[in-house]
Amino acid sequence: MNRSFFKNVLTITLLLTTLLVQASVVDMRKAGAKADGKKLNTRVINYTIDRLHSKGGGTLYFPAGTYLTGPIRMKSNITLELSAGATLLFSDNFDDYLPFVDMRYEGVMMKSFSPLIYAENAENIAIKGEGTLDGQGKAWWDEFFRVLVDLQKNGVQNVNKYQAMWDEQNDVKALYAETNEDYTGTLKRRFFRPPFVQFLNSKRITIQGVKFTNSPFWTINPNFCENITISGITIDNVDSPNTDGINPESCKNVRISDSHITVGDDCITIKSGRDAQGRRYNTPCENITITNCTMLAGHGGVVIGSEMSGSVRNITITNCVFDGTDRGIRLKSTRGRGGVVENISVSNVVMRNIQKEAIIMDLRYSRMPEEPVSERTPVFRNIHISNVTGTDVNVPVFIRGLEESPIQDVSLTNIYLQGRQKPEFYNFERLQLNEVYINGAKLELHEQK
Repeated sequence: MNRSFFKNVLTITLLLTTLLVQASVVDMRKAGAKADGKKLNTRVINYTIDRLHSKGGGTLYFPAGTYLTGPIRMKSNITLELSAGATLLFSDNFDDYLPFVDMRYEGVMMKSFSPLIYAENAENIAIKGEGTLDGQGKAWWDEFFRVLVDLQKNGVQNVNKYQAMWDEQNDVKALYAETNEDYTGTLKRRFFRPPFVQFLNSKRITIQGVKFTNSPFWTINPNFCENITISGITIDNVDSPNTDGINPESCKNVRISDSHITVGDDCITIKSGRDAQGRRYNTPCENITITNCTMLAGHGGVVIGSEMSGSVRNITITNCVFDGTDRGIRLKSTRGRGGVVENISVSNVVMRNIQKEAIIMDLRYSRMPEEPVSERTPVFRNIHISNVTGTDVNVPVFIRGLEESPIQDVSLTNIYLQGRQKPEFYNFERLQLNEVYINGAKLELHEQK
């Protein structure tokens, strides 16, 4: 065979390879999606995901434009890529998020509305690009408040059809039995808004570059997942209830970096399930790194708990800025949760305009009564915070363990805070203060309460 024959074979092989690569990236406009913000594209999006998945995977590419859609069901080896100027605008018609699916709401596994972007038992999934995902959360927020007011004023529980559906599809008695009495008011509402992104039992997840806004509820909430990378994203949920930013729950090997978060609740929260159900699943959140992030509004900058019944361990938080959050670093739990929070390292944090506590560790998050030590007793230990600077904070440091479960083995090192109130310390063992200065005065152990 001559050289030209092999050259032709090589050319054809390269051409076929190029065509196959191109075929795995689907331009959603060419696939039939309408970018007018009016026509619902749920079917074409999910059909394209199924088709690519059946062939081994691929990318749904959204050029500039506004694509109205209902819930998106991700599958293995699928990427959503949004170009600059592209917006995925999610429907605010609650019926579009039926039928109910298995999901986790505030640490409780149940059946409820499908998350806006959902996956179960998937791997190699990604959301990336320079575009925007808009959850149109206002309709969900308004209904949440309406149901809450009706329940408080009139004691009415079934005030919309979705609450009756929830009763039919969940074992209500079992859920009550596995949650503490401080959560019964939430269960009575029975209107559980969907998270924006919730992946269950999935691996190798990437979320990169995009902007999330107007989430109905928690924004990014992976559960029982492994190997997650979240980088360079923006979350903007201003003036909205319970719209936490990034909440890895019962996950391991998670990296969150280079992101900007403004929300109506906690910016980043690490969780592992609630009360007896969380202890039964017994899946900790572990091996988490949070670095180079900016939090501009929220109830807490980086928070652990209060749903930590499956335990939280091996957490590193570094090189972050909190400017205008209610609290800075917050660890919270209560009697009845159980679980252990341990091996926490926080370093190189700058805070400004903190409305409540700059650093808080609290095992009395709710008013659960005292009880004997058991598996229901939460534990905080081995927590080390260093190189923190803060101005215009309210309470510089607040540490409160339980009489039966003191917070143990805590060190505060190179802390410089300007606060309006004095630090407070209750129920702890082996607390070290190393170069801790409040309003320019060195804080000594004898100043503790």
